[in-house]
Amino acid sequence: MTFSIVARSADGESWGVAVASKFLAVGSAVPAAVAGVGAIATQAAANVAYKGLALSHLAEGATAEVALATLLEEDEGREDRQVGLVDVDGGAVTHTGSACLDWAGGTTGEGYAIQGNVLTGPEVVAAMEAAFLADPEAPLARRLLAALTAGDEAGGDRRGRQSAALFVVREEAGYGGNDDVAVDLRVDDHATPVPELARLLDLNDLYLTASAEEEKVAMTAELEAELLAHAIAAGHPDLAAWVGCENFEMRVADDFSWVDRRVLAIVRGEDA
Repeated sequence: MTFSIVARSADGESWGVAVASKFLAVGSAVPAAVAGVGAIATQAAANVAYKGLALSHLAEGATAEVALATLLEEDEGREDRQVGLVDVDGGAVTHTGSACLDWAGGTTGEGYAIQGNVLTGPEVVAAMEAAFLADPEAPLARRLLAALTAGDEAGGDRRGRQSAALFVVREEAGYGGNDDVAVDLRVDDHATPVPELARLLDLNDLYLTASAEEEKVAMTAELEAELLAHAIAAGHPDLAAWVGCENFEMRVADDFSWVDRRVLAIVRGEDA
């Protein structure tokens, strides 16, 4: 009923899961990850307890292979389960129980596990793998989304489409640097959930990702005057109010010493 990819980034700093399904709010059940520990997708007749148990085993030093073996050994419903697991070092395993509905299966490689059940066929997993491997230097969220998109376009869940989710962790990557959640996006009920997830990731990159040095434009007196005029025209008393109301906290310096080039493009009505 579901197809997913669990992976670690090429630089070994991020872990994440992308998943789609003809199932309401698949992101609430399938994915879990902890920075510096690993990531898991539990699906088919999903045993959601696997998430906490697997990450606990990994945190205690177990490899993905050992953690998965422990989960399955302790679960009488193992033949109804499907799970993918990646550990801190990029070790990856996948399991498809014999009772999972066709087509069901998966594959693994260095740093990733891909799996699906009730799919249109094995071409879904093959397309996901090819897309994930196509650009190994891209950010993990983008690689996961590319894989999910390829699986969706190859046929995906043979029952149809309903929901999708993307979850990525990296140390201090969260809002304001105060947690490790780099991306946490869910499309719970939508006719085209994977394209909608792509749209949300673009917004996530703008509003919830800190500006890279090359994206920062030094604030000059002229530029500050331009932005202030824009803020006032939009009904804000000053730049600080404009930044807060527009949710640009991650894209404008607290002391207004720089502004992100994409914010400038938005203000000027230009393509970023």
